[in-house]
Amino acid sequence: MSTAEELDAIGIDRLREIGSLKWSVFPEAIGAFVAEMDFPPAPAIVAAMKGAIDDGLTGYLPAAVRTRMTEATARWQKDRYGWDMPAERIRPVPDVLTALRTTIDFFTAPGAKIVLPTPAYMPFLTIPAMHDREIIEVPMLVEDGRHVYDLDGIDRAFADGGGLLILCNPYNPLGRVFERGELEEVAEVVARHGARVFSDEIHAPLVFAPHRHVPYASISAVAAGHTITAVSASKAFNLPGLKAAQVILTNDADVETWARPEVAWAEHGTANLGVIAATAAFDDSREWLDGTLDYLDGNRRILGELLAEHIPAMGYRAPEGTYIAWLDARGLGIEGSPAAFFREHAGVAMTDGVACGAAGEGYLRFILATPRPVIEQAVHQMAAALREHAAR
Repeated sequence: MSTAEELDAIGIDRLREIGSLKWSVFPEAIGAFVAEMDFPPAPAIVAAMKGAIDDGLTGYLPAAVRTRMTEATARWQKDRYGWDMPAERIRPVPDVLTALRTTIDFFTAPGAKIVLPTPAYMPFLTIPAMHDREIIEVPMLVEDGRHVYDLDGIDRAFADGGGLLILCNPYNPLGRVFERGELEEVAEVVARHGARVFSDEIHAPLVFAPHRHVPYASISAVAAGHTITAVSASKAFNLPGLKAAQVILTNDADVETWARPEVAWAEHGTANLGVIAATAAFDDSREWLDGTLDYLDGNRRILGELLAEHIPAMGYRAPEGTYIAWLDARGLGIEGSPAAFFREHAGVAMTDGVACGAAGEGYLRFILATPRPVIEQAVHQMAAALREHAAR
């Protein structure tokens, strides 16, 4: 069977039986609120993990295993994005959020505020407070239907004490893939204030043609000098529970800081099996990813067609990257939370946009990395709920 046929054949009953987080928190609903795939991992990843288990390679992370992953990450960055980074400047961490917390603690001035474009990935709104940092939300602007950075707003946020910009590219939840010129404009603002950037590029492998991912730190020496980059195979290859991500350090001062024991402790907890899986993903699963991207490309288009036919008042622009759809429910006539409405009345569990910041009020985050029949059923159930609501 083709990839599409294999993935289409994964039914809702089977997904509930597997019991991933997305399908177990609201077990009676269609799970569309957690950014994980409903697809099995690539065969090369499965084989690598089975081999490691058979060999008993399940202890603490050995240097040789770590090195193979950092070298695979470097090859991926060069082959996929043209970014030539020495493997020695790539460090393992359990996940991107660990990288963010380490960046806040050790790469910004005490008390520096966090500048956050919104709507944003939900933990970005909660983690800074855990480190006694204030967040300055800077809502994205919309130009010709596309979300763009509010450069003046970012400039004002830095002037108001901001010290670190969280840049997410490709952008969760908006699906934007930023062009080099847009990133250069951001870098100019950051450099003018002597600030830092945490660049979350976890969704970088998930970009649809004709768009192309540009690593932020690769655009100039200035950007490299003020950036901590975090990447991972977890989203594109469905590995988030295996706990392995990578920090890319792009200047000598940050390399020296990371070498301090209290900073390098961030690497602790990076899992052997996750590192082995990431290596197999970057080196041996590229063809699998290409096929999966084709399927996801179809999903984002089919969702648009289904919404246009069955819920035309729902705003939607197909994402340029990620497998996340950002839906505008403001014109549906729903009072209160649209996520609560659809979970209760349609049996579809999505993220309420307000969880992504005040700029997300009235919106929904819908995960597209699921079999197409599931998307079709979700839209049909949502449309039926709206019809019943309108008839009251």
